[in-house]
Amino acid sequence: MRLSPCFLSAIYSLVVLFSMGGAIAEVPSNLKIDQLAAWCIVPFDAKKRSPAERAGMLSRLGIKRCAYDWRGNHVKEFEDEILQYKKHGVEFFAFWKGHEEAYRLFKKHAIHPQVWRTLRSPAKGSQQEMVLAAADSMTTLAHRLEDIGCELGLYNHGGWGGEPGNLVAVCQELHRRGHKNVGIVYNWHHGHGHIGDWKDSLAIMKPYLLCLNLNGMNDGADPKILDLSHGQHDQTMLKVLIESGYDGPIGILDHRSSLDSEVVLEANLEGLNWLLRDYLNPGSAGRRPLRAEGREQRPPEAE
Repeated sequence: MRLSPCFLSAIYSLVVLFSMGGAIAEVPSNLKIDQLAAWCIVPFDAKKRSPAERAGMLSRLGIKRCAYDWRGNHVKEFEDEILQYKKHGVEFFAFWKGHEEAYRLFKKHAIHPQVWRTLRSPAKGSQQEMVLAAADSMTTLAHRLEDIGCELGLYNHGGWGGEPGNLVAVCQELHRRGHKNVGIVYNWHHGHGHIGDWKDSLAIMKPYLLCLNLNGMNDGADPKILDLSHGQHDQTMLKVLIESGYDGPIGILDHRSSLDSEVVLEANLEGLNWLLRDYLNPGSAGRRPLRAEGREQRPPEAE
């Protein structure tokens, strides 16, 4: 499949961006295309790709990591997904929620992805009691993942368990109990309530961050899922991220079941490129790239 001239231009721009000297050192290498992780591209993909098609799509885009979200109908495909990623040079970077069949396959294929699990929100008790209860709910999983050499990412998904301070407190409690394989996976699309204090939130989470997933960010989550560069706060939030010195993994997402995941990922890659150019030389990036909804959907892939 041929990539659009606009996308090829964005890829070229990123290559140039990261090969320049001087001020470019301010942009961390974790924002390079081949270091990004694709997220929410399995059940949310309108094309309903097979493992081989999905791996091929990521390879075409130059994305070398995938965080794998799934539903019950995907369990039978777990092993093929692992094999196809290996074939196409894509890292099986993270796995949603957890599953014993997946753990068996991780061991069989000698891979050690992060496992992302929503941190629960206890319904009652003092702050300390809720921290202990939330930690209790993750202890068994943390221990299970230690056995297979995987990290547990406490995932923000709203409520008490989605608050940066609570994620940190539970992470610290689990570390105190000896579970050093536990960290935080923070999603901008679940963090609209912290746009205003993003700098402070990032500062407290940074020592524990296993991955940070980006999203276009408007006030009031309107809309909740938005292509990078089209949000009111994308430039400011990315600037804070870059200047914080965070050098860990970063993800971009689809999360729109009505759209082709390749089109959405392409839109986000071009949007990230626009934001980086604007960061390096404010006001120089030109016109924002097209949003995913306005792009031509991909024709069926030939196999």
